[in-house]
Parts: sequence; C-alpha cells; structure tokens
Amino acid sequence: MPGNRMGDGEWVFEPVENWPKLPAEIGIGDLGDVAGLAVDAQDRVYMFNRGKHPVLVLDREGNVLRSWGHGLFSNPHAASIGPDDSIYLTDNGDHTVRKFSLDGKLLLQIGEPGKPSGFMSGKPFCRCTHTALSPEGDIYVSDGYGNACVHKYAPDGRHLFSWGRPGTGPGEFNLPHNICCDAEGLVYVADRENHRIQVFDGQGRYIRQVNNLHRPCGLALFGGRCPCFLVGELGPYQPVNRATPNLGPRLSIMGNDGTLLARLGGLKAGLAPGEFVAPHSVVLDSRGDLYVGEVAATDWASLFPEQPRPDRLRRVQKFTRVRAA
Repeated sequence: MPGNRMGDGEWVFEPVENWPKLPAEIGIGDLGDVAGLAVDAQDRVYMFNRGKHPVLVLDREGNVLRSWGHGLFSNPHAASIGPDDSIYLTDNGDHTVRKFSLDGKLLLQIGEPGKPSGFMSGKPFCRCTHTALSPEGDIYVSDGYGNACVHKYAPDGRHLFSWGRPGTGPGEFNLPHNICCDAEGLVYVADRENHRIQVFDGQGRYIRQVNNLHRPCGLALFGGRCPCFLVGELGPYQPVNRATPNLGPRLSIMGNDGTLLARLGGLKAGLAPGEFVAPHSVVLDSRGDLYVGEVAATDWASLFPEQPRPDRLRRVQKFTRVRAA
C-alpha cells in the first residue's frame, strides 16, 4: 500500500499531518487531552479537551473558528451531537451532562456538580462517561467509572429509568465507557473492561453483544440501518501482558455482526502519524474522513521508556478516506 495508507478493502485512510492548525494565541500548551470529539452537519469538528480552551471548534482544514466553555468543566470526558443539533458534553470530574447550542449556550444540565451518587449505587451519576440521543430525543448516559449502568432521560432531562449492574453477564457492565444510538433506536454500549459492545433496545432489554475486541473505549456508528462500528481500542496495561503485540491501541472498523472490515494502527503503541497511544474518541464526518482524539497513557514509562511523559498528549489525528479509483 503506497505512502502512509492504512486499512483494508474499501476502508483505506491516509493520515493528515499537522492537523489541527492552532493560531498564535492558542499554543499546544493550552490544550489538554482530547477526550471527546463531535462533528456537526457542516463538518465542523468540536474538540472537548482538558486544557484552557475546553471546546475548540475547527473547520475541516483544521482552522480554529472559536472556543468556549472556559472555566466550566472539571474533567472533560465525552462529546456528542444528536439529531437536535445540540452538543452534549459529559464531565466525569463533576458528574454532570450538559447540553449546549453549538455556539456554547447552556440549554440543559443533568446532575449536580460535585455531588456524585454512591459508588456502584446504580443511581445517577458517579463519574459518568458518555451521552447519546435516540431518534426521538431521549437521552442515554453511560455511568462507568463509579457505577455500572446506563440511565435514560426524557428530552427535558427527567430521569425515566436505569439498568445494569456490575458483572460479566448480559446486561451487566465492567466500566461502560461509551454509548451510541442508531436510527432504529437501539442502544450500543462499549463495555470496556468486559471487552465487548452490548446492544439493547430502548427499554434496556439485552439483545446481543459483539466480541473480539480489546478494551473498547471510543465508539461511533455509521451507515444508517444495521450500522457499522468504529471502535477505538486501548492497549494492554497489566505488567503480565503490557508488551504483548496486536492487542491495541488500535482503531477497528466492524460490520454490525462483528465482522472485522479494517484495522488502523501498529502492533504496539506509537507516536508516529497513524499510530495510537490511547484512542479515546472517534468520529467520521459526512465525507468519510476520520478523526481520533487521544489521552495520555497512564503507563507511559513502560510504553516509551526513552521518552519523557508529556503532561498531556494534546493530540487529535485526522485521516482522509482514500476512495477507490
């Protein structure tokens, strides 16, 4: 495969180097880990990061259009834009989900800042991780670092019900880290430390699961009915398997039945274009181009023993999809 192209079949991409293009007033030191990414209908990219400019809005070429959210967030974790053209920002540091207009006007807040529910209580929220919207506008929140459940809300923020508990069985979770809805209203949950994606109906009833994954972290759907998966997978972290290749970090494109269509990334963690350290957020734009936001790995010293660990990774990679001639 010529140049830096990577992937398989119809899913071949080329990394776009030097994306984004930061203006002089926003240096690389002003950014933080790019925990969340979202793309709107105009293909503007929203970088939800842990730095001085929490929400950076960029065009397709990587030019910064504006920033907002300054001083509001504790630990940005996830971003999503629903059918209502609003952006939902999940903050696992202060246990809230906030809905904004795309220019930064606060429209709705769920959760009370700094007041988490009890550890593994099943009640919202204890370090919530991600938010998704159904086609009808219902709000789903995965609650994963201090809980093991999913919460469903009406569009106005009324809590409807919750499901899930710690465990490995159907409908049980071990760090539900990401959540998406498809056009039919099915709910997909990246059950990270159970190495699977679980699929539910809108009432929280278990339907099936997708396996052959390693710590699915970022998750996006594309393709309408029976959508395909775009999965950011984290690498191994235990001393006994930390050096094992071909476990991630990587990006996998899978059919709805779990068939592997393509895979991006090296056999181990890396910092070169097209390699990953921790693909925390993934998204496709309307043209099929790919964006991956990363956070700094906690086991940096073992991954890169000859390189000092940066305070933050501060990286989002863009990949252009290569169309067949």
